[in-house]
Amino acid sequence: MSTLIANIGELVTNAAPDDDLGRGPGSFATLTGAALVIEDGRVAWTGPASQAPAADEAVDCEGGAVLPGFVDSHAHLVFAGERSAEFAARMAGQPYQAGGIRSTVAATRAAPDETLRANLARLTREMLAQGTTTMECKSGYGLTVPDEARSVALAAEVTTEVTFLGAHVVPPEYEGDRAGYLDLVRGPMLSACAPHARWVDVFCERGAFDADEAAAVLAAGRAAGLLPRVHANQLGPGPGVQVAVAAGAAAADHCTYLTDADVELLASSGTVATLLPGVEFSTRQPYPDARRLLAAGVTVALATDCNPGSCFTSSLPMCVALAVREMRMTTQEAVWAATAGGARALRRTDVGHLGVGARADLMLLGGPSHAYLAYRPGVPLVRAVWRAGHREF
Repeated sequence: MSTLIANIGELVTNAAPDDDLGRGPGSFATLTGAALVIEDGRVAWTGPASQAPAADEAVDCEGGAVLPGFVDSHAHLVFAGERSAEFAARMAGQPYQAGGIRSTVAATRAAPDETLRANLARLTREMLAQGTTTMECKSGYGLTVPDEARSVALAAEVTTEVTFLGAHVVPPEYEGDRAGYLDLVRGPMLSACAPHARWVDVFCERGAFDADEAAAVLAAGRAAGLLPRVHANQLGPGPGVQVAVAAGAAAADHCTYLTDADVELLASSGTVATLLPGVEFSTRQPYPDARRLLAAGVTVALATDCNPGSCFTSSLPMCVALAVREMRMTTQEAVWAATAGGARALRRTDVGHLGVGARADLMLLGGPSHAYLAYRPGVPLVRAVWRAGHREF
């Protein structure tokens, strides 16, 4: 069955990655007055609408823009409870601290699988309705062997991009035995979680794990066949980016407080800087300096960091608008970062672009240009979404 997506006002295709690990500069690319053909779940053809081949069915976009599906490369979706009181306290002047994670840990441990699964399904539906067709999902709110194992197993029900984050914080029962908890994370917990995960992550930050601890967790994960990524430099200057680059991590996420040496390391490596502007919106921290990173040649991704504490949004359109307004990214840079950039942060070559052969993950906007995502913030612009060629709504 083939589908012609016709009468597209602007088709954002992006350039395919330069290698099979999804690396390379790539580029934002568009066609106007375009059409696209989907066949067998893949993009089969793109070009001028006047030259479109015949297909089994056709969809009239009525001049709307068509973009690759968003690739959200950083999200924490397996949890129970909520932390609105903590958010309200921050808005009243209380600073954000990593310790709030523990309240979600307590709620998650107490919740039955059915509650966690229902919340996970609700959040993934929200993401899909806003154009996100690929999402990463972390554990990290269980912090016991059985709770982390069920978290990654639940995440694997909705995505192949599952991350083991046992090294989120040290749980209260190990407060006086950090070494014991690290042994648990690198041993029985990792063994229980690795079969369901693709990635290993660590929160390398004050109040969480230092450089040596983070490096040890990533090394154990790699030995178990998992690929590394790192929560880095969120709350202040620190070693997170250095740890990420040394480990060959696909991404260093947050990157709010960077030294010149950090930027140089990112620019000379294959590690993507994933920026999470929804966090700064929700915590009133300074926004990352996206222009500094882009000027240095760093590959930048945008993601939501959807979680119940520091950023409870599932909306990549909102993050695109924040990146444009608050981080001074161009509309092209922000959309590329939320699509192709996210794909590079997950080392994916099949998503984030609409070149021939790409997975047919795409969205139709109720506006003629990609710029409407920032031009009309807060408006539900996504009119239709296809994932692997199947129209989801």
